[in-house]
Amino acid sequence: MSETTKNSLENSLWQLKCHFTWNLLEGENSLDDFEDRVCNQTVFQSSRFKATMYNLLAYIKHHRGQNEAALECLRQAEAVIQREHADQAEIRSVVTWGNYAWVYYHMGRLSEAQVYVDKVKHVCEKFSSPYRMESPEIDCEEGWAQLKCGRKNTERAKVCFEKCLEKNPKNPEFTSGLAISSYRLDKRPPPQNPIDILQQAIQLNPDSPDNQYVKVLLALKLQKMNEEGEGQRLVEEAVEKAPHATDVLCAAAMLYRKQNDLDKAIDLLKKALECMPNNAYLHRQIGACYRAKVHEYQKVGENEMYGKREELQELIGQAISYLKRADELNGNFTHTCSYLACLYAQVGQYEEAEYYFQKQFSKELSPVDKQVLHLRYGNFQLYQMKCDNKAIHHFMEGVKINQESREAEKMKTKLQRIAQTRLSKNGEDPEALHLLAFLEELNGKRQPAEETSERSLDSGCFVPSASLTEE
Repeated sequence: MSETTKNSLENSLWQLKCHFTWNLLEGENSLDDFEDRVCNQTVFQSSRFKATMYNLLAYIKHHRGQNEAALECLRQAEAVIQREHADQAEIRSVVTWGNYAWVYYHMGRLSEAQVYVDKVKHVCEKFSSPYRMESPEIDCEEGWAQLKCGRKNTERAKVCFEKCLEKNPKNPEFTSGLAISSYRLDKRPPPQNPIDILQQAIQLNPDSPDNQYVKVLLALKLQKMNEEGEGQRLVEEAVEKAPHATDVLCAAAMLYRKQNDLDKAIDLLKKALECMPNNAYLHRQIGACYRAKVHEYQKVGENEMYGKREELQELIGQAISYLKRADELNGNFTHTCSYLACLYAQVGQYEEAEYYFQKQFSKELSPVDKQVLHLRYGNFQLYQMKCDNKAIHHFMEGVKINQESREAEKMKTKLQRIAQTRLSKNGEDPEALHLLAFLEELNGKRQPAEETSERSLDSGCFVPSASLTEE
């Protein structure tokens, strides 16, 4: 291929609408994180999204230097399109053909890249455009791809679906895409109310298995508005009509968890886990639910605990099992290791607790997450290991972080209490005087807020400690 022809091919490639021109990796720090987010999330797993998924996988495989694997993914995408969209196969294939062209170009197989550029051109020319066309099907495909890539891409996804609906305002798929995008953007400024578009999406296609996820999103919104009765009805209907849809099951579990019906939430998440047994997110959510059940025991008195210690030990074991598996599958979850550390501390397995605390310290953490960790580890040292000096060190390190937070205030209170306890025994205790001076330097003299009593674990008594519940 001559240089002139190669330049012409390159110009054509940049005009294509496909994953290589949508800037999907813009702002990403880690290809591993991006792949995990795309491949292991529980939403958009139905057959309708298989072509979208294969195209995204091809894009990821290319960026890993696995171009032959990328081509195989694109073949799979083509096969799904032929099977699921036979009446629109040509226009639905334009994105996939664009990806083919880019992969072949990067492999140096320029003539094959040109073949796919020409295939795109052949379709686009029917719409009076050489390589790009304004097609709602193509915009829809970009919208789903952007949604699959995570929350930071949601605004772009919303624009894509809005553009689709300008051409076809009653299309159920386009409306569902806009509804999901609007739901995800609800907490971002400017404030948006997705209720109307969620209801519209349901009305356009109320019985489709692919649309039950939207029902549960509406139920979650209604729950926030204290309309739990209607929300409950929608969730039960959605789970009945799509009993194996992981997005429906997980969103429904979220609703039940917010109602504090942890057993129902666990049941739904375990059903989702049957479909995706190696999904780290699901293992983590189940572990978090068991951890929440453990927390419930903190609210009961010593007398009520009688006869329930074996049950509590079993719950702690379940929480540890699922959270440990989640950490094995994906070590990037923010608090999983410290959750494990605190649970191990509860059952007196201090070596395991120390291991997971140190593993958490080795991670890149935000300022608030660092404060949470210093608080938990300080509690562990103070209440389980009976090591005041290490506890003081970590509480001080936590409050030195220039970040206002509930955790920082708790650590200041703990330091002041430690100082007061020491001074009550020795009015000239140098460590206690140093602590008070340190606290005064931080934010002046203040009286500590009242704090609920905290107890360490007795050797034979499973009572939740501050290191587990305090965050």
